Amino acid sequence: MLNIKNLHVSVEDGDHSREILKGLSFHLKPGEVHAIMGPNGSGKSTLGNVIAGKDGYEVTEGEILFAGEDVLEMEPEERAAAGLFLAFQYPVEVPGVATMTFLKAAMNSQREARGEEKLTTPQFMKLVKDASEMLGVRSEMLKRPINVGFSGGEKKRNEIMQMALLQPKLAVLDETDSGLDIDALRIVSEGVNALRGPNRSFLVITHYQRLLDYIKPDQVHVLAGGRIVRSGGPELATELEERGYAEFLETA
Repeated sequence: MLNIKNLHVSVEDGDHSREILKGLSFHLKPGEVHAIMGPNGSGKSTLGNVIAGKDGYEVTEGEILFAGEDVLEMEPEERAAAGLFLAFQYPVEVPGVATMTFLKAAMNSQREARGEEKLTTPQFMKLVKDASEMLGVRSEMLKRPINVGFSGGEKKRNEIMQMALLQPKLAVLDETDSGLDIDALRIVSEGVNALRGPNRSFLVITHYQRLLDYIKPDQVHVLAGGRIVRSGGPELATELEERGYAEFLETA
């Protein structure tokens, strides 16, 4: 599903270029859930942004293959149409754009790019109703501009609802647990777990083990100093919670 080999990524820092990812490699198979954990500044969000195609990053070496295709040769909208989805750590507000208008445009844009027929209004409304009920997204939220006036938890629920509607092949969750209380964390996690399947993979980026109590990963990777310094099973997340990242920073 996702194969990253020797990925080096830099950003402009004043008059100089600063390398953030320094030879990162891992392989995520169809149906698997992998967690990326690590301290602040290790490159976790950079990884998610580069996969999705966000501007401001320079890939100086390595490759990202998604379903055998070279992601780095695709525009962000092409990656989305191919089945990539990024849930942001801090979902942005978009005043003036109604949530329902945005959802319908996004879904039909992707369907058109894949050569599929656009959804009729009744089909669209049925899909939104089912997804919003699953995630506890109230109908009045759907009438507002995108994320405007939403709490942190509401923004995350709204974003997971977008994921449920778009049905991606690979979802990258960038610190989705940030700012969530226990109830919101449980609801969001249930939405993610409902979408797990043999043909859909997840890359879960997080600081803390608590999210992984709800979304059980197949593998956990520790990212420090711009590279993966250790990989293991779900028990690695518990070990990190108990011991912290100090030894991995020394390794990096």
